[in-house]
Amino acid sequence: MSLTFHWFLPTNGDSRHVVGGGHGTPATVSGRDRPPTVAYLSQIARAAEEVGFAGALTPTGAWCEDAWLTTAMVSQHTERLKFLVAFRPGLISPTLAAQMASTFQRQTGGRLLLNVVTGGENQEQRAFGDFLDKDSRYRRTGEFLTVVRELWQGGTVDLNGEHLRVQDATLARLPDPVPQVYFGGSSPIAAEIAARHADVYLTWGEPPAQVAEKLDRIRSPAAAEGRTLRFGIRLHVITRDTAEQAWAEADRLLDGFDPQAVASVQAGLARSESEGQRRMLALHGGRRDHLEIHPNLWAGIGLVRGGAGTALVGSHDEVAERIKEYHALGIEEFILSGYPHLEEAYWFGEGVLPRLAAQGLWQHPANKGAAPTTPAGPAVLSPFAS
Repeated sequence: MSLTFHWFLPTNGDSRHVVGGGHGTPATVSGRDRPPTVAYLSQIARAAEEVGFAGALTPTGAWCEDAWLTTAMVSQHTERLKFLVAFRPGLISPTLAAQMASTFQRQTGGRLLLNVVTGGENQEQRAFGDFLDKDSRYRRTGEFLTVVRELWQGGTVDLNGEHLRVQDATLARLPDPVPQVYFGGSSPIAAEIAARHADVYLTWGEPPAQVAEKLDRIRSPAAAEGRTLRFGIRLHVITRDTAEQAWAEADRLLDGFDPQAVASVQAGLARSESEGQRRMLALHGGRRDHLEIHPNLWAGIGLVRGGAGTALVGSHDEVAERIKEYHALGIEEFILSGYPHLEEAYWFGEGVLPRLAAQGLWQHPANKGAAPTTPAGPAVLSPFAS
């Protein structure tokens, strides 16, 4: 099956240095040299579209611009790119969210994907008026997705749940297509909710052995629900013509980390209730001297940024090999980013994607449905090819 790649829209600003944010960290570390204007984000989106990314993730939180509004505006400056809109179900009515998604699909030609973020930090949730504890937030997410999915199927929904209540809820117009639901979380209750409701389960970029263990923990409850999920991974990337050039760029970013900023960020992240964030922190332990935690997997980003904290670093061939390693575990979708996002989209799109295409592992979304070609002409497909 062809791999799918998504890029990232930095709605908290972009820079040639790492811009922090998420999970209680400061909004910036080295300053936002490029503000997240619609013009600049559209430039990134068009670059991602051109080189072959299928979609772009837009984050959610107090530290960045609103994802729904931003992607609605950027979508008008693109043609094919899909938008993986992150949002928190506890902050919006499920009926309103279902209606918004339906409208988004009609106005963009079906280019909405949804990243459901339950919310891992009590302090930030309370700032938005949400005072449930973590497990209760996950149970509410399950109720939320039950309502939304039934509405998308044209049903009239009545629910008197533990956390949500709707009566005679219905949609006048249904989304076409129904948006795919992306969902992440490393705690046992997150696995339970993902098994019931997710189309794609997302993990942050841990070493392959840890990713394999996590995916196995998700497959079992999904099978018990009679469902098969797809899997995706969230990573940063630094890819260059040679490994030496890539690691030099990683070293340049690391040299820009102020020790006091690192200490402050690590102290804040240590208070996080997120199991996924705890796993990210354990990869480096706050140390700067042992950051390559698996061949070509660098944990340096996590010193100054919450959430996804690892990057694939290496030559284009090495990065392609690491992607194949994750694919062998069952990962089909890769959500990538890099600093600055405009330039790194081209480095990856022009350096790594052609190598994967040559091996039959990827096809440009604009060419989906067309027969793969080689310099000698159309490729002959095996009857067992998938």
